[in-house]
Amino acid sequence: MEVTVAPGDPIRQQVCVRPGTVVSLVLRPRTDGKRWTALRSSAPVFVLPSGWQLGADGTARASLRSAGTRGGVADVTVLAKEPDLAGAGSVAFTLQVNVVPHTTAG
Repeated sequence: MEVTVAPGDPIRQQVCVRPGTVVSLVLRPRTDGKRWTALRSSAPVFVLPSGWQLGADGTARASLRSAGTRGGVADVTVLAKEPDLAGAGSVAFTLQVNVVPHTTAG
């Protein structure tokens, strides 16, 4: 599954995935002069970010792997800042990932 965020898109989105799903997050270059700087998960036990890359054109990419068997919710926040300023930056985009386990007959 791929989620692409472009300038002008809502700054908060939501996806539902099954356990073990890998989501490719693509963040297109920003138009306000800020650059994507980092990615964080509020609950790495449910959604673990990896493979953060920032391209020369300003496009950022990351992989988000959901928990293998458990269900839960994690907010994945992406930070952005001016390239010449120190510090971590501020939250520029949030992806709420709902991990929904398969139902079992019982």
